[in-house]
Amino acid sequence: MTQRSWRPTAHREQLALRAALLTATRDFFAARGVLEVETPLLVNAGVTDVNLRPVPLAVDGRAMFLQTSPEYAMKRLLAAGSGDIYQLCRVVRGDERSRLHNPEFTLLEWYRRGLGYNELIDEVAELLNTLANAAGRHHRPLRKTCYREAFEQALNIDPLTISLSALVTLAIERGLDHETAAHLSRDELLDFLMAVVIGPSLGKNEWLAVTHYPASQAALARLDPVDARVALRFEIYADGIELANGFEELADAAEQRARFSADNLERAARGLPVIAIDEHLLAALEAGLPHCSGVAVGFDRAVMVASGAERIDDIIAFPIEIA
Repeated sequence: MTQRSWRPTAHREQLALRAALLTATRDFFAARGVLEVETPLLVNAGVTDVNLRPVPLAVDGRAMFLQTSPEYAMKRLLAAGSGDIYQLCRVVRGDERSRLHNPEFTLLEWYRRGLGYNELIDEVAELLNTLANAAGRHHRPLRKTCYREAFEQALNIDPLTISLSALVTLAIERGLDHETAAHLSRDELLDFLMAVVIGPSLGKNEWLAVTHYPASQAALARLDPVDARVALRFEIYADGIELANGFEELADAAEQRARFSADNLERAARGLPVIAIDEHLLAALEAGLPHCSGVAVGFDRAVMVASGAERIDDIIAFPIEIA
């Protein structure tokens, strides 16, 4: 008979720290008048993002998905007049397991009306310092750099203008096998270089916000009105770990529909399932999304940084292998 592990991976002190940081998070938003909301774990439409793997399942004969993020539902609340909102919730993403990934994890997501992405970056850093202080860690300064500068400093290339062939060569030099590199798109190659070369060096003793991602990686963000080659999107790193992904939110339903359709064309090209577009979200955008910025923070990773843990398994009680 195969012996199975029954012991949770996180110990009492780690569970107590996690509970304290959850309380500190709720206090942070309560002090700012941001409303805590709940949205469904089971959703009728998955996400089209080619980098995410929504998990499908059947419920009473209906094809549904486990949410990868509460973003779509929260934007429907915003369009309906909810005001500033946040949520701490469980999400599920397929094909994600590593030192920093568990398929089921806790996401903290919030939206602020009238804030630009720069102001939201400042608020994310305030929250992260609040969590660090609650864990007995030092305050970290916030620094901002743009995506283009990050690549120029680390690899001496301009990610907006470098040729595809040069990207392939560079990725191979950095460890990607020839056959894989030859079949990847421009954005996939940039993602590889960010994940393997640049990202692990970012955010040493600071919160580092990387801004202005390429327009092809805008997802649900507005394009920069000054330079349409880039989007008003940011990610925040600490100790080489990506903690947050945020947008100054796109409110144009037609543009969002075009992006979803482009995602599905890319999904088909990669042999991934095509995902039905969320018509509820597009209807909400048509009704009118207030000008706002939003961000998703991997709460488990934030606890890792606050506690000094090396692996996500150290701060969650039941990783997938023993769930």
